[in-house]
Amino acid sequence: MEFEKTIQKYLEQRAKEDSLFAVSFAKPNKSIKECCTYILGEARKRGNAVAISDEEVYGMAVHYYDENNIKVAKMPANVKVSSSSVSKPVELTKEDKEKAREAAIQRLAEEQHALLKKKPTKAKKVDSEVQQMSLF
Repeated sequence: MEFEKTIQKYLEQRAKEDSLFAVSFAKPNKSIKECCTYILGEARKRGNAVAISDEEVYGMAVHYYDENNIKVAKMPANVKVSSSSVSKPVELTKEDKEKAREAAIQRLAEEQHALLKKKPTKAKKVDSEVQQMSLF
């Protein structure tokens, strides 16, 4: 699984750079597969569809290896992991960026228009209450 390979690559690099972590990473009772199951379980606790930053995922992986008494929940077989930002960043062309910008502006305009239609403005209410004062 691509997710496991990405996590393993990160942890191996970290173990090369950090001798204290290298000791934790070498624990015989720990495995990459169980580490990934731990990460997915922690994500699952947050909800059914969650987005977690790469740094947070890597932090959970390190935590799994550092702690001896980690409880790893069993995961259902239908869990999907998307690590697009880790494995292959998306590069947008100028045309794609312009289309996305125009779509965002259009959505904002539609949302603002809908808000204006729903709520009467306070200015209209104030205008209807203003009366002409007589000088005589």
